[in-house]
Amino acid sequence: MMQFPIKLKVKPNSKRTEILKEERDEVVLAVKSSAEKNKANLEILKFFAKELKTKIRIVRGLKSRNKIVDRLE
Repeated sequence: MMQFPIKLKVKPNSKRTEILKEERDEVVLAVKSSAEKNKANLEILKFFAKELKTKIRIVRGLKSRNKIVDRLE
């Protein structure tokens, strides 16, 4: 189980959206969407809502591949 907040390293324009690597302090997430017009960020939010059954928010890194996400309280 992942501990929040999570450091994410995002790889946009991938074949599918999936977790590539999960370490103690960082998760590498492949995202199908492009980084244009906030599409990748929205897909990250949908992915966590569907897979982990939790709503998250992007705390840091809206325009970066390196992000920090946390659970919405």
